[in-house]
Amino acid sequence: MREMVKGANATLPELSDHVASVIVSLRWASPSGEGDADVSVLLLGPDGRVRGDTDFYFYNHPVAADGSVQLLGKISAERGDEDRIGFDLTAVPDDVHRMLVTASRYEGASFGELEDLTLTLSDATGEGLLRFAVEDAASVSALIFGELYRRDGTWKFRAVGQGYADGLAALAKDFGVDIDDDVALESVLDDPSGAPVPAADGGAGTPDGGAALPAVPSPRRSEEVARAPRATARPRTAKRKITLPRAAGPSLAGHDSWREARLFPVSALKSDRDRETRATSVLLSVMAQVPEFGRRLMAAFGAPAGRMETFAEVSLPHGDTPRRPDGVVRVERAGKLWTALVETKTNGNALKAEQVQAYMDIAARRGYEAVITLSNDVALEGTPLVDVKVDGRRKHKVALWHLSWAEVAYQAQVLIRHEGVGNAAHAWLLQELLHYLQHENSGCHGFQNMGPAWVPVRNGIDDETLCQGDPRTLEVVESWERLIRQVSLGLGGELGRKVLPVQRGRRGGDPRERRQAQADRLCLEGRLQAELRIDGAPGVLSVAADLRTGKLRVATDLPAPEQGYPLTWVKRLVRRLAEAPADLHVETLVDGDTAGPRGTLERLRPEPADLLPRTAGARITGFRLSLFKGMGSGRGSAETGFIRSVDQAVQHFLGTVLVHLDHTPARRTAGREAVASG
Repeated sequence: MREMVKGANATLPELSDHVASVIVSLRWASPSGEGDADVSVLLLGPDGRVRGDTDFYFYNHPVAADGSVQLLGKISAERGDEDRIGFDLTAVPDDVHRMLVTASRYEGASFGELEDLTLTLSDATGEGLLRFAVEDAASVSALIFGELYRRDGTWKFRAVGQGYADGLAALAKDFGVDIDDDVALESVLDDPSGAPVPAADGGAGTPDGGAALPAVPSPRRSEEVARAPRATARPRTAKRKITLPRAAGPSLAGHDSWREARLFPVSALKSDRDRETRATSVLLSVMAQVPEFGRRLMAAFGAPAGRMETFAEVSLPHGDTPRRPDGVVRVERAGKLWTALVETKTNGNALKAEQVQAYMDIAARRGYEAVITLSNDVALEGTPLVDVKVDGRRKHKVALWHLSWAEVAYQAQVLIRHEGVGNAAHAWLLQELLHYLQHENSGCHGFQNMGPAWVPVRNGIDDETLCQGDPRTLEVVESWERLIRQVSLGLGGELGRKVLPVQRGRRGGDPRERRQAQADRLCLEGRLQAELRIDGAPGVLSVAADLRTGKLRVATDLPAPEQGYPLTWVKRLVRRLAEAPADLHVETLVDGDTAGPRGTLERLRPEPADLLPRTAGARITGFRLSLFKGMGSGRGSAETGFIRSVDQAVQHFLGTVLVHLDHTPARRTAGREAVASG
């Protein structure tokens, strides 16, 4: 991978033969685990300015109609977050000369508070081509990481690293985005859902009939803007997107035993082969029929935006014995085909290296772009699920990607519950798919087994015979990380927000070294620990499993207010937790090594002042809220299993504690509700 310095440029075709589409990833890490930023892209014409306000892509306007730009969202990286953007360079209009990749922070935060600010660019096969680390972000709140630009018909990349102390608005103005401070910007801030501001004339604001975009959206509403006088907004109408209600209407069934007819029945599934065949066909069919869903799943694998067709049980020649991949995905754009072979496993069955290797060889010979594996397992960074060999003599490279059934369910849930799709039929298809995936007989339940090392390691901790360096502890740590990633997906689907595991470690550390360090701590302390960051939540959510005591602890830390009196703080906190469980533990955090007061909510409700430190001069820095739950012992996902108990503990904390503290609306819900006036 080529290392770039500020101002350097690189010609993409010189780095790879597969740069018709590329993925740009922005990474950062937060020492506190709570820092974040929003990615955006500006398309510039020959004069160095946007052609119109629709050339600005951000979280509420993530996809270009021509497929040239698609914001793919965040994933958890080795340390911190990775926010990805897909560019189809063959679809970029001829009058677009440059594409700026930017990010911005909010509520007075700056990039100087983050670490490891890095841009990487990968080709269509997923191979990293170049890397640019921003070293001097300082106090800027908006930052141009880099730009893709066209020179003599060839795409190049330049490392920019230019910051803006005045934030996103100043950056956008520099490149010609029209900001109407009295209407456009204020209107988007007034809408707590963050929905795009539609056209002023009450009609469709974009050529495709969608709502017109605000000149510059603000990811967060600043206190200054909140206090400013509100301008009178013109009548506006937003395009409606279809979402399904959480609670269904009353049933017309004549008896409790009647079951609603489903588009994808599961009662006839008797074997693993039946489940794999049905699940593959159901998923691929819905992907082809619901463009929003199919594009969302495939764009992360380098597929262009175009007409998609899917096929099941295709026979392909391979030596003396033809091979039959479970499915094939083909996307056609501008007369060119992008093709991926799909290998599916359900019900906890493991992928077979020999099968995947054969499909990689077939794809390489036939000029296909990718092989996608799909199973209940969750891939970990730096630890491939299947080891395959790549013939370096072949010029054509094939990308190997993995998708978990939990990720499929998450994407479907986000679309039909939070972001919305284009019409009611699409929403209904996604609902039927989600019902199928969540049915106990489908075999598509995500990660559901802690592995054969779970019981020996648990027993070794109980009787204190587990030795540091035992390879089984590393297996348990990897299973724990997979479980936490799946819990994050489940919460994200429920809330419609990004929920990401927080990965802490030394700068530039190998993820395998981090897991080994956690395995060593498991031997010494008998605990598994993880942290989750929920977009909009007041703090990081920590999850700990103590294998010695058999208890799970879910907790979050709340910072102390900057103003007011400590007694007022504790009284207000207890009032906010009026509906929380009586056995919620509340602990006061103080400066230094002094332990603060603690107690259950039941004891503290009549006497909130018991949370005040007795030590003179002790300064309160925050409060820690914790719930404890018994830990399941089994390695599987049964009702008494460990996996189920972790999921239930997190859900219980979210629904009984965090819900009383979190009043921040989800930001990425554009188009979720219609706004009709005038």
